[in-house]
Amino acid sequence: MFQQDYLMRIFLQFAEAIRRSMLKANGENDPASAAEMLEAAVGEATELDGEVFLSLAPESMTSILAVSGTDPRVVEYLARSLMLEAEYLREADQPEKAALRAEQAAALAQSCGISLSEEAITPEELDAFFEETQKGLK
Repeated sequence: MFQQDYLMRIFLQFAEAIRRSMLKANGENDPASAAEMLEAAVGEATELDGEVFLSLAPESMTSILAVSGTDPRVVEYLARSLMLEAEYLREADQPEKAALRAEQAAALAQSCGISLSEEAITPEELDAFFEETQKGLK
């Protein structure tokens, strides 16, 4: 029960951070700030120093999450968030950092056995993903 509550809290925080970042990127036309919001959400979800975690090579990220026993569903959310951040960074004219985030997202997705397109998640996909996750936790 405690683990399900913990996972639900993380998923709710992620979903809210993604929604806020989408509003910031699209509504305020500020993709750089939207990317920063996602980085903060990643740090909170991993309970690690987000800046340090996101500076790691993709393989190192997967190793740390495997050793720490992070739930694969959380890893999937991390991967999707990083792919969305990569899109924001491309829009903010930060191609090197965008490429790193896309590589990190791909490595995390592979580590938990999911496929991840290079297209950002849409609000509808976010809602569907969140609903699927809720069902899986029950």
